[in-house]
Amino acid sequence: MSAALDSLLDLLDLEQIERDIFRGTSRSAVVPRVFGGQVAAQALVAAGRTVPADRTAHSLHSYFLRMGDPGAPIVYSVDRIRDGRSFTTRRVVAVQHGQPIFHLSASFQTYEDGLEHQADMPAAPDPETLPTAAEMLPRYADRFSDPGVVDRLIEARAAVDLRYVDAPPFGTVGEPREPRSQVWFRTNGKLADDPLLHVCMATYVSDMTLLDSVLLAHGRGGWAVGDVVGASLDHAMWFHRPFRADEWLLYDQESPSASGGRGLGQARIYTQDGRLAITVIQEGVVRVPRKD
Repeated sequence: MSAALDSLLDLLDLEQIERDIFRGTSRSAVVPRVFGGQVAAQALVAAGRTVPADRTAHSLHSYFLRMGDPGAPIVYSVDRIRDGRSFTTRRVVAVQHGQPIFHLSASFQTYEDGLEHQADMPAAPDPETLPTAAEMLPRYADRFSDPGVVDRLIEARAAVDLRYVDAPPFGTVGEPREPRSQVWFRTNGKLADDPLLHVCMATYVSDMTLLDSVLLAHGRGGWAVGDVVGASLDHAMWFHRPFRADEWLLYDQESPSASGGRGLGQARIYTQDGRLAITVIQEGVVRVPRKD
């Protein structure tokens, strides 16, 4: 296991300070605020720790309310909404400095047999043939006004092996293209067999690249380049089939719409053998800075 992955696992191992109340810390990010995927993953950890072990997460719906302060702890308060015979529902509020910064609702289910069908996995190259982030990102160093961005990006993603199928938004600034993006990802090391851990790790990664497709349609490089201002607004995930986050997963992303200073991303995550594991939808603020 890499040191970065070990650090991320520590981040997700919340401290329980009271029944249904947990506390977490933050890690460095590319921008000076708490990474949204971290808050979502930690909130799902908090919810999952109040649920019977035989029930796995099947969906989450969340809202990002305020920017998180990376220098302060985050307190997660869990509300046990319902414990039914098949489904369990939890609500989690993340609080910093006395104010809610994030709200999540999650549902868990006991295993059941049922009808089966799925959308086919799209074509994608073998992930092992693609460059790693450490190999790919320095190629675009001249695109960033801040030379430290590349190092911060590599450090922020060191726990995850994330490989772009095509050039990322900051690699094609000024060249609008189809609003679609694909990345392969897996953790940089093996994980324990706990299904909650794998779901939370996928939740963490899901916020890294989903709005890329919005930027691609307009030839914008993104917040790291400085030609747009962005932030996640809401995030929803549905977990369809078992998967492991330490094995290759294809994140197939697209943007059907951008308007009103917001952009929508939707995606499907497949296992390498073609099983549809997760569906993701996210909307974010995407504003073009005004030039006075």
